[in-house]
Amino acid sequence: MSCARKILSESCLCKECLEKYTFEALQESAQYLLERVPIKPKIGIICGSGMGNIADLVTNRLIFPYEDVPHFPVSTVHGHVGQLVFGYLEGIPVMCMQGRFHYYEGYPLWKCAMPVRVMKLVGVTYLIATNAAGGLNPKFKVGDIMMVKDHVNMMGFAGNNPLQGPNDDRFGPRFPPMSKAYNTKLLDVGAKIAEEMGISDIVHQGVYTCLGGPNYETVAELRMLRMIGVDAVGMSTVHEVITARHCDLTVFAFSLITNQCIVDYEDLGEANHAEVVDVGLSKQFVIQEFVSRMVLQIKEIYSADRK
Repeated sequence: MSCARKILSESCLCKECLEKYTFEALQESAQYLLERVPIKPKIGIICGSGMGNIADLVTNRLIFPYEDVPHFPVSTVHGHVGQLVFGYLEGIPVMCMQGRFHYYEGYPLWKCAMPVRVMKLVGVTYLIATNAAGGLNPKFKVGDIMMVKDHVNMMGFAGNNPLQGPNDDRFGPRFPPMSKAYNTKLLDVGAKIAEEMGISDIVHQGVYTCLGGPNYETVAELRMLRMIGVDAVGMSTVHEVITARHCDLTVFAFSLITNQCIVDYEDLGEANHAEVVDVGLSKQFVIQEFVSRMVLQIKEIYSADRK
């Protein structure tokens, strides 16, 4: 079994895991799916921790375990099923990642983000990325939704970037801009949907950051992040969004606030993954409806742009 298909218990230093996937290799992944899927999805959805139930709404489902798809790694985290789901959401063809890959599992960032490029090659033009995050903004409560308006790429500051290495112009430019990483039109749509659903009081906009994990942050680290304007903290999404924008996908992302960050040494609480999954389950119907309505609105935007 190749390294791309085994569960990594530690970082692998073999040639296969150190070298980035070529355009041709990812075409093989995409072709494997295209030969088996009769639909052409324009919307890709990444389901965050505890939010795999988004994919449960998909009808006429075709399911591909990650280990069956050429060159795909596998997800090793509880709450991440580990499969691609194709089908229809609100009658619209979609492609869902029911489980994602994380840096702390031992995968390099480019491998964590590689499914986004496969989405592009399959035909996806819009990405909805979801995640579970700790709420650093004191106004956020557990169970709130934060639509991501921007991110701080902390890992990138240290030179760890999914686009590091030789650039293939068939994916995108060498120096892609990130000043408009999160589509403002879709942020407005999300706010309107929240109002229609009667949940505007729990839906916010904010700045997200991804840290390497798997440990949760110290009080000092969280205080520093709050000082620089971060509203929510997680261990995913940023490298996926960078890769998505590199290959010209339109991005909407949101965080489900699953715990409040501890910024006081006197606070005896501690973050834990079980809480993350439980909050995702408790909010599953709200999240499902929110994503379903976003998919409908994206379909309208996409159809209008084509006229």
